[in-house]
Amino acid sequence: MDFLVNGNHTEVTEFILLGLTQDPVLRVILFIIILCIYLVTIAGNLCTILLIRVSTQLHHPMYFFLSNLAFADMVFSSSVTPNMLVNFLVDKNVISYHGCGIQLDTVVLFGAVECCLLAAMAYDRFVAICNPLLYSTKMSTQDCVRLLIVAYTSGFLDASSFTISFCSFRFCGPNRVNHFFCDFAPLREVACSEGSVLVLLSILASGFVVVFTVIVIAISYMYIFITILKMRSTEGLHKAFSTCTSHLTAVTLFYGTVAFIYVMPKSNYSTDQNKVISVFYMVVIPMLNPLIYSLRNNEIKSALKRELGKKRF
Repeated sequence: MDFLVNGNHTEVTEFILLGLTQDPVLRVILFIIILCIYLVTIAGNLCTILLIRVSTQLHHPMYFFLSNLAFADMVFSSSVTPNMLVNFLVDKNVISYHGCGIQLDTVVLFGAVECCLLAAMAYDRFVAICNPLLYSTKMSTQDCVRLLIVAYTSGFLDASSFTISFCSFRFCGPNRVNHFFCDFAPLREVACSEGSVLVLLSILASGFVVVFTVIVIAISYMYIFITILKMRSTEGLHKAFSTCTSHLTAVTLFYGTVAFIYVMPKSNYSTDQNKVISVFYMVVIPMLNPLIYSLRNNEIKSALKRELGKKRF
C-alpha cells in the first residue's frame, strides 16, 4: 500500500526509488559493476582495519584514524549500495517511510564523521611534521579518542537536524523519488509542505561541518608545506610527502565530489548527472580510500608484507 488515508489528507507511508536507469540491459551491467565495487569496498576496508589492529608497526594515531575512516566508509557505502543493487533487480524498489528516514540519517551521520576524520588526520600530519618533538604529547591516546568522540558527536548532531527536518515534511501526493537512495533534495521535491526554518537549520549544520573541516585541513597543510619547504634533508622531505600524498588524494576526491553535488548551482547540471556523481561519492570513493592508502603508503605495504610473511612461516 503506497498511501494511508488520514483525515482529509493522504499520507505517504512508503517511497518508490526510481534508481539510476530503466534500461534492462544497462541495469544488469550496472548491477555487476557496482556489486564488484561493493565487494572490493568491504574486503579492502576490512583488511585495512584488521592489518592496523594486528600490526604493532601501525599502532600510531594516523592509523587509528585511518581504521576508523575505513569503518565509516564501510557503513557509509552499506547504507546505500545494497538497496541500490536491489533496485537493479526489481521493477519497483519500495522503501518504507521510516526506512527512508533511517537511510538519510545514516548517510548524513557517516558523511559528517568522514569529514571530521579527514580533518583529524590532517591535524595529525601537521603535528607530526611541524611539531615532531611534541607529537607524543599532543596526539596521545586520550587526545585521539577525544577527536573521535568529537567526530561522532558532530555527525550525530548533523543527522539529528536532518531527522527533525524530514519529520517536518508532509508527504501527501507523489511518492516517486527520483534518485537511487533517500537523498534530502529529492525528498523535498516530493513533499507537499516543509518547515523552511528547519530545512535551513539542516543545511547550515551540514555546511558548518564541511566548511569547518575544510578550514582545518587547509590551515594544517599550509603550515605543513611551509615546513616542508624549509627542510634540507632529502629523506625527511620524501617521508613528509609520502605520508601526506595519500591523505591529500583522499581529501581531494571526497571534497571535490561534495562540492560538485551540494555547492554548484542546480541549473548547471541535471538530475542524471547528480546521480552519477552521487554514485562516485557514495560507492566508488569508499572503495578507493583503502587502495589509495595501501598503494601510496610504505608503512602499510611493509606491515602487510611482514604479516603475510608471518602467516607463510
